[in-house]
Amino acid sequence: MPPEEPPKLTLRERKKREARRALAQAALRLTLERGLENVRVEDIASEVGVSPRTFNNYFSSKEQAVCSVVVDRHEGMREALLDRPEGEPLWESVKHAVLEQYSRDGEPDRAYVARIRELMGQLMLRGEFLNAHAAVERVLAETIAKRVGGVDHLLCRLMASSVESAVRVAFVNWFTEGEPLLPTLERLLDELAAGMPTLTGGTERKPEPNTTTPLGESLC
Repeated sequence: MPPEEPPKLTLRERKKREARRALAQAALRLTLERGLENVRVEDIASEVGVSPRTFNNYFSSKEQAVCSVVVDRHEGMREALLDRPEGEPLWESVKHAVLEQYSRDGEPDRAYVARIRELMGQLMLRGEFLNAHAAVERVLAETIAKRVGGVDHLLCRLMASSVESAVRVAFVNWFTEGEPLLPTLERLLDELAAGMPTLTGGTERKPEPNTTTPLGESLC
């Protein structure tokens, strides 16, 4: 079944998305500058030029706003995946959509990422941070299902989880080992698509024949 055309955003929808992103970026910026405990919802709203009530239309807390920067990427990824050519193999479509999102801004700034990692490790943000990643995975699974016509949703969730794991592994490798992010991410996605042949040797290992009884005694 061919993928559906990605719906075109109305002007109102674009403005709402831009407002949400502006609030999230302001929340993150102020938190990095002052510390989470020294930032109020009123401060974030004022930074963007809106009321606290408007802030509450988008986020339930300042913690959610700070962590929502993780979720922002899913919007572009969803649109990119649905916009891939009809008939293209699913893994190719997913790979190109993911790489497109992570190539837009080039290699991240290492010092900035270090500050973000330290911030997200704080107990007050950890729960919202995990919720944000779960939201990204859920949207990716739903988009994969739409791309392939709504087949087995359990497998769509598994694929989305695998992709998010590849992104996380590539990102940690970039941060700790200094290797380029995009080539590593592309390699990991290719390995997943091919069944990880480099690790498995391209063949499935057969289990050794059982030569003992349940009590561990030799059958011979």
